[in-house]
Parts: sequence; C-alpha cells; structure tokens
Amino acid sequence: LLHLSLPAPQFGRTEVIENTLNPDFVRKFVLDFFFEEKQNLRFDLGVVLIMVPLLLQDFLGQMFCTLGEIIGSTGSRLERILSGIPGKKCGNIIFTAEELSNCRDIATMQLCANKLDKKDFFGKSDPFLVFYRSNEDGTFTICHKTEVVKNTLNPVWQPFTIPVRALCNGDYDRTVKVDVYDWDRDGSHDFIGEFTTSYREFSRGQSQFNVYEVTLLSFKVESEYTFVDFIRGGTQLNFTVAIDFTASNGNPSQPTSLHYMSPYQMNAYAMALKAVGEIIQDYDSDKMFPAYGFGAKLPPDGKISHVFPLNSNSENPNCVGIEGVLEAYFQSLRTVQLYGPTNFAPVINQVARCAEDVTDGSQYFVLLMITDGVISDMVQTKEAVVNAAALPMSIIIVGVGPAEFDAMEELDGDEVRVSSKGRIAERDIVQFVPFRDYIDRQGNQVLSMARLAKDVLAEIPEQLLGFMKTRDIEAVGIASVVANPSLTP
Repeated sequence: LLHLSLPAPQFGRTEVIENTLNPDFVRKFVLDFFFEEKQNLRFDLGVVLIMVPLLLQDFLGQMFCTLGEIIGSTGSRLERILSGIPGKKCGNIIFTAEELSNCRDIATMQLCANKLDKKDFFGKSDPFLVFYRSNEDGTFTICHKTEVVKNTLNPVWQPFTIPVRALCNGDYDRTVKVDVYDWDRDGSHDFIGEFTTSYREFSRGQSQFNVYEVTLLSFKVESEYTFVDFIRGGTQLNFTVAIDFTASNGNPSQPTSLHYMSPYQMNAYAMALKAVGEIIQDYDSDKMFPAYGFGAKLPPDGKISHVFPLNSNSENPNCVGIEGVLEAYFQSLRTVQLYGPTNFAPVINQVARCAEDVTDGSQYFVLLMITDGVISDMVQTKEAVVNAAALPMSIIIVGVGPAEFDAMEELDGDEVRVSSKGRIAERDIVQFVPFRDYIDRQGNQVLSMARLAKDVLAEIPEQLLGFMKTRDIEAVGIASVVANPSLTP
C-alpha cells in the first residue's frame, strides 16, 4: 500500500497488492501542477496486516521529492531509493507523470470596450485589460495582460492566445476576474473598472460584460503542445545567475549592507537566488549553474568587470547545485571590491551568445539578475533584450533594497514591448519585481521566498512556448536532439 502526502496531510492511497515484492500500482493521483511553486511530496510504503488498523501497518520505507523533479526527469519518469529504516535496504520506487488532456487546450479571444472613463487630463485614456485566475484560497493570480490601446475610450484590443490551464486551471467554472486600467508611463496605472466571468461563459460566446460594455468579439479553442510536453520531450532549462556587486549595496562587513552575511539569516540576494534556483533546478539534469557578478573591482590589479565568474574560473563558471552558487557568491564577497556602475548588457549578451548556439528546442535559458539599483546602461540593455527576445531565453530581474526601480518597468514588456533603434522585441522575455513587495511582515523567510518564486517564474512556461511556437518546434522528437550537455554561458 502506497500513501501520498503533500507534505503533511495524507492526499491519497493506492490499492493493496497482495503477495508480491514488485508491486505495480494502478491507481493514479491527480495533482495540479504549478511550475512556479515548489510542490513537495512524500510517499510512504507499507504492508497492510490482517485484523490490524491501517495506521499500524508494517512500514517498508518512504521517499521525498517534488512534483517538479518527477516532471523534469527524462520522459517524466523518476526512480529513487526508498529509505526510512536504518541499516536496511528498502528497495526502489518508480514514478511516471502524464498531463491531462484538457491542459493542452488554448483559447484565442478578442475583446473591445465602449465609452470607458476618461482618465488622462490631456487626451483620453490608454486602456488595457488584466486577466486573473482565481485560486482555491480566494486569492487571484495574474495570467494575462493585453496591449495598451493609446488615446481612446472605445478600444479594440488585438486577439490574444492563452492556455486554458493558465486561465482556469482546467476548471471551466472557476472565476476569471478582468480589470480595466488606464496606462500611465510612471507605472501608476489608473483603475477604470472590473468584471468577473468564467471560461465556460467565454466558450458559450457570452458577448457583453458589465464594465462600460466590454464586449467579446471572438472566441475559439485549439489544442497545442504544452510546457510539460516539451519538458517530457527532453527540453532542459539552463539557469544562470548574475549578482550586483556595485558599491551602492554597502560594505558587506556591515549589517546595513544588502550583502551582509548574517550567521542567523540569509540576505535578500541569497534568498532570491535560492527561491528561484531551487525550483528551476528540477528541470536541469546536470545541476551545473553558471554564476556571475557584475560591477566589481577584481584582484589582483583592481580591474573593473561587468561579468566575472563567482567561482573565479573564467574557463568554467559552473557551480554544482544552488548551494554551490551560494558558496561561490559568499566567497566572492570576501575577495572582490564593490564598485560600479550597474551595467546589465554584458551579462545578458554573455548568456545570449550561448543561446544562439542552441535554437532547436533542446535547451531554454533562464537568466536571473539580482540588483539594488537603477541600470546605468539602459540603452545598451534594451538593445540586448531585443536581441535576446529572438532566442530561447528569458530574463528575471529582482530588485533588492529600498531604491526606486521605476526605470526597470521599461524592460518588463507586459504593457509596452521593449524596443531599440526602431526594432521591437518579438517576445516579452523580461519579468521584473522588487523583492520588498514579497517580504513577509512576520519575518518568515520561507514564505517570502515562496511568494517571490511564484510571481517571477509564472511567466516562464508561456515564454518558452512562445519561442517554440514562433520557430515551429514540436515537442515530439525533442529527445532525439538532446545529445549535448548543458552549455555554459
């Protein structure tokens, strides 16, 4: 008998298979998969004894893992050793995962509105829509933003495509909330109104909603490859870290520094790195992560570098696991001099050069940049982002500390796509968040990290799918091209 727990309450049990040491359980466990969350699982194996209550069964072993580890394994098949009985070999346990068919559907819809409120003093409004999926606990998670339609009270938004899973998680009657905003350049968008609906109402062609006659012009559903299809097919996520070593962070030996290494708790840089890295590592088979710093003077000659390996090995900047990245980061704090300026373009271009060599769908690159201040090379960074948008690559920027990060919003192309020298980025690949928005008021670091990871990683699956779709890459056959190990930016 196999028990599954998530991780404390018991989620379910398999059937009992009699008189065998090699049981092949038939019962399936149906779980909601969220790439952006660390979903811990515990499996307990035991023997049911006749005439004895189930709680007193003979314990045979247990195994801990995450749902991401199962899905991220080759073919979504994971084999692990059972443990839990000192000095005894408990055998192996094998898991396989598959995606339910309704997760493959994507919806394409177009909406318009009539007679919206005039929010701008000069001119009309610049409206856009924000779609939210409701969660089991009553909260809402953003799942789509339309483009901004400038200077009109009667906008017609472009048709857009969204996975049904992202919109309602496969529950056709789950509430979908839509907010209407007037876009402002400084990011303080004016709220116009909201309405609620559901996927089922959309699919029935309900044409009019209760905010200034927001109207559904068209709606259709098709099936496409999903993020899980590509991961099962062998696509690897290559995770790279870049950390800000500029002087504005403060002296690392002082408690006021953002880089201060307290013996009692992690600093914001370490928390952001661990929060994002521990989820992405489940989808990288070799667990080797390139890690860089920027904005420091390096020994022995004090030369300023905007992209230096944290492990001091320019030939091989890979660190073993997320713990290896953290160790290299702490070691660099002891050896380099914090300086400046805050240049992003060199690191982005470093990862982009590697991504240029692997455009067959076998690898997708995720760059995490953690910084405390405003970018010094915005023009060059915007050009680097536009170039990277044509590659299998996403960029996550986490701002730490109390600084104002308004300029960073330019790079996060949710409302207005990044452009450079007349070229517009073909995809939105940048997600920026200030870490202070996710810090738990009671000081719970685990909760703060979970909140951060959930928000910054939520867009990665759709960004990966966006690249695959523009290149007409199919999930079937991906495994045949996954022959090279992870490339090092």
